Amino acid sequence: MVDATPVPSKPEDTAQGRFRAAGRGPWHGVPPEQWDDWRWQLKNRITTLAELERHLALTPEERAGVILSGSRLAMAITPYFFNLIDPADPTCPIRRQIVPRIEEMSFGPEEMEDPCGEDRSMAAPGLVHRYPDRALFLVTDRCAAYCRYCTRSRVVSGAHGHLDADHEAAIRYIAAHPEIRDVLLSGGDPLLFTDEKLDSLLQRLRAIPHVEFLRIGTRIPIFLPQRITPGLVDILRQHHPLWMSVHVNHPRELTAESRAALARLADAGIPLGNQSVLLRGINDSADVMLELVHGLLLCRVRPYYLYQCDLIRGSAHLRTTVREGIDIINDLRGHTTGYAVPQYVVDGPGGGGKIPLNPEYLLAHDGDSIVLRNFKGDIYEYPEAGRPAPLPSRPSRRHDEIVCLGLD
Repeated sequence: MVDATPVPSKPEDTAQGRFRAAGRGPWHGVPPEQWDDWRWQLKNRITTLAELERHLALTPEERAGVILSGSRLAMAITPYFFNLIDPADPTCPIRRQIVPRIEEMSFGPEEMEDPCGEDRSMAAPGLVHRYPDRALFLVTDRCAAYCRYCTRSRVVSGAHGHLDADHEAAIRYIAAHPEIRDVLLSGGDPLLFTDEKLDSLLQRLRAIPHVEFLRIGTRIPIFLPQRITPGLVDILRQHHPLWMSVHVNHPRELTAESRAALARLADAGIPLGNQSVLLRGINDSADVMLELVHGLLLCRVRPYYLYQCDLIRGSAHLRTTVREGIDIINDLRGHTTGYAVPQYVVDGPGGGGKIPLNPEYLLAHDGDSIVLRNFKGDIYEYPEAGRPAPLPSRPSRRHDEIVCLGLD
């Protein structure tokens, strides 16, 4: 019996009612103190076919995908995020992100288990050191919900494999490599740790003198905004400079609840950036992307990256062409504020790292001038000046002069 009766949502006191509450849907009888408890949300995730069919009439492709999901990437959907699904629309952009489909079991020859080559760059179990001055610390293999295009589906959720992480070895490696000034905590989702465990981990990293700042990659404010409690925010505030990258793909994900969670983080002085994945039938149009980036800015989140979907096995039905991504950036640039335009990137297959892609704005360069086009297609020529003579060197101030000037 499918209970798909939507509970009407109401506009919140935000930007012309743009951010609407998710509602409780089939869980309308759950007391507020339980619904707003992130542990209750995790405990009551939809993880089985029977639970999903109780609330949603599945297509044959979805039903087959759910049955087989345990062999590749498990299904888990928080009650909160489930309520963003349109139960009457099999093409719903939320539904396509989190409900398995049989297409996930079709593997193309170009697809890979580890498209970013992370396993080859492991300096310690769970620690990827690819770029010179920064390291990716995979601290857990669990998420609040599982995106069907997950780059780490080989180790996330425990259905196919598991993350072989060793926090002690990773911290020792970071401490022994002074070139590492930036550590990104990811996984899985680090914000699923208890407050105490997360605080301890951040303290240990912050105690390493050459680690200048920390970053956390998370989808918790979107999948599980109830987790962004005042207590968690107080802990994060103690570890500045701390940055956070969130993951929003569609405007419908920006609810009143997620906006409030993001506001708590922003009010704590945590700079927020968003990383979207370009996905077919979800956000592969300039109109949807424009609505998304404007909504993000209203939530005080800077659109940071737009990722071309990685060549993860079973993701062909969600991948777009690179040309489509470039066209979207072309349609954004000049038509909205520069703060709203993310950098479009492709992760070089097999471990090449992030490669930025842009529309063709530089048309020619002959040494004397460059030929450029602007967002409207108008052509401009900009002269290349000769290399200027170096400025005359000046002796630097002596230390005692600096002290006298009060600059030391």
